[in-house]
Amino acid sequence: MTCPLCAAAAARQFSVDGHWIDRCSGCGHEFAELGEATGHVSRVYGDSYFQGGGAGYTDYLAESALLRDRGRSYASLLARFTKPGRLLDVGAAAGFIASGYSESGWRVSGVEPNDSMARHGREKLGLDIRTGTLESLNSAEQFDVISIIQVMAHFVSPLEALSNAARLTAPGGYLLIETWNRDSWTRWLFGQNWHEYSPPSVLHWFTPGSLARAAAKCGFELTARGRPAKWIHSDHAVSLVQHKLDSTPLAFAGRLAEKIVPAGLPIPYPAEDLFWALFRRSGTPAQNA
Repeated sequence: MTCPLCAAAAARQFSVDGHWIDRCSGCGHEFAELGEATGHVSRVYGDSYFQGGGAGYTDYLAESALLRDRGRSYASLLARFTKPGRLLDVGAAAGFIASGYSESGWRVSGVEPNDSMARHGREKLGLDIRTGTLESLNSAEQFDVISIIQVMAHFVSPLEALSNAARLTAPGGYLLIETWNRDSWTRWLFGQNWHEYSPPSVLHWFTPGSLARAAAKCGFELTARGRPAKWIHSDHAVSLVQHKLDSTPLAFAGRLAEKIVPAGLPIPYPAEDLFWALFRRSGTPAQNA
């Protein structure tokens, strides 16, 4: 295998649910081996991903309020760097994060591979969400901001996605990414049992440095970086724990959590293994707030 970020040779490290996770000998990037890329997105991100539990969501639509808040939170972050303009939300799902941006003054479009989710955004929320992927999005329009929240780790080809993002970003515009941090204390504590080692849904495990290098290859310069505050529903958290522990001697802990943790309870995400990074595309300076 060769690294999808730097093309150096990679070696198998360990297996999760029958999927090998490799580490690059050059840049250290970790990624899952993908036997067949054709049809991967439709196979993995069908309706069951948004309502079937496991590595996905128990009920994505039930988290609408929390996700709107995340959109508004990131809009507040962007306000430190630029005024509201045209924004593309990548992996928009049912449009809840996009709605948070829209409520904050952004003119929002979205792209989402799951048609059921994209139709919900169009029909229920009145948003411009196109069914498709970032890699295949062919638009003459350019955006002041492209937002990729919890999607970067899912791309089959991250550089292809970033390259098209660069084409779609106006000169001086911004790229906002939130993803998992492989250099976090949480990852080092749990090792191979880290909950984000969950292929074939998650395919890539970035560090802040590896993400910045990949973005730089596609014409983006790092502007700022930090850790987000995130809230999730308790039943979503319990489902993730169960999915991770079911094949281990600790499976009883997941079943116990389901019995004692109230469903539908908003809880703060309890780990520090997330980060956000804001990049700027080289070109004419963006309009500052």
